[in-house]
Amino acid sequence: MADERFPEIQGGGSLILAWQVRNKKVLVVGGGEVAAGRILNLLNADAKVVLISPRDGLNPEVAHRIERGQVTYHDKLFEPSDLDDPAITMVMTAVDDPEASTRIWKLCKEKRIAANIADVPPECDFYFGSVHRDGPLQIMVSTNGNGPKMANIVRRRIAATLPPNIGEAIAKVGALRKKLRVLAPGDEQGPKRMKWMSKVCVQWSLEDLCEMEDVDMNELLQGYVPDQVPSLSQVRSGEEPGVWQFDGSYGWSCVI
Repeated sequence: MADERFPEIQGGGSLILAWQVRNKKVLVVGGGEVAAGRILNLLNADAKVVLISPRDGLNPEVAHRIERGQVTYHDKLFEPSDLDDPAITMVMTAVDDPEASTRIWKLCKEKRIAANIADVPPECDFYFGSVHRDGPLQIMVSTNGNGPKMANIVRRRIAATLPPNIGEAIAKVGALRKKLRVLAPGDEQGPKRMKWMSKVCVQWSLEDLCEMEDVDMNELLQGYVPDQVPSLSQVRSGEEPGVWQFDGSYGWSCVI
């Protein structure tokens, strides 16, 4: 019997993660239009891309990446020895030869390397979704292989409802969090830091967050110790009672 206190299990989904591939080597096999999209996603994630594809099959965008030195390029067909590099953490194939793709998939399984074989869901350890990007904000919509075009439609509809300055606001929040970690380091401060930052995100509008400058962040951080979140106007005026001001030392002082 189902317990209404807990959510029901909905099988058939994927575990959607933000995979950190910064400075990690990723092998891409194929140089067509699909490969161009894969390469762009990887470069946006600061991965080290190694590309294997005959030059006569290169997409113009892929050729551009090669000319700019944005990828490490090998003008040849894939060989099993290309997987011998222990630094390879991921493989993506985008070729028109199903048999060759399956061979690469099997080799990756033998070497326990995560792989994505384009347009062959059963031979994928992970999928790509339709992604909306605005600065640090990334939103992915996945249909788990049921309808890629529908994922694109849903993603566009979601993006249309977002404020145009949401990415900038998130970037400012990220800068504030970094400052907070400097002023209140230590794992024991973790729960309080999270709770205080949550208050800031709830109490400040997106417009306020976008407008927040470095000096405003320093003033706002004075409310951390007393667990207060003054408004942007209070931060800038310094005239409201209860506004905390940093006295320039490693401690805190309260101006009444």
